[in-house]
Amino acid sequence: MRIVVQEQDFSAATETADFGKGPDVGAVVTFSGIVRDLPDDPLQQMVIEHYPGMTEKALTKIAQEASTRWDLRDVLVIHRYGALSPGEQIMMVATAARHRAQAFEAAEYLMDYLKSRAPFWKKEVTAASADWVDAKDSDEAALDRW
Repeated sequence: MRIVVQEQDFSAATETADFGKGPDVGAVVTFSGIVRDLPDDPLQQMVIEHYPGMTEKALTKIAQEASTRWDLRDVLVIHRYGALSPGEQIMMVATAARHRAQAFEAAEYLMDYLKSRAPFWKKEVTAASADWVDAKDSDEAALDRW
């Protein structure tokens, strides 16, 4: 298991080149999140803040929970912080398991957690404003299914 919180970009290909290698791994699932633009007012930056130490601890805890719940062989979570522009990678989740259903479900679980409960604070900066992003009911509903 590897949890990384970093400012710099990452290469999904490099990060997954040796991920999940093993005789009992039958599936690897990866997901990368991208900063998307806003529909009405172009996004200049998404500013992401976190508390070092606390964030890694929280992400490790949820990754351990997912590993146990879905009998995962490996987990990777990378999440960036700092000022990001539209089109930049914001995060990545990878899961490895014996069977694809376990790998897919665990990846979705981790993504839902990162979206709604992980200790990151996001501010959308446009030419007109700079607003903190509020939690969405749809994100909470997605996490409730677990």
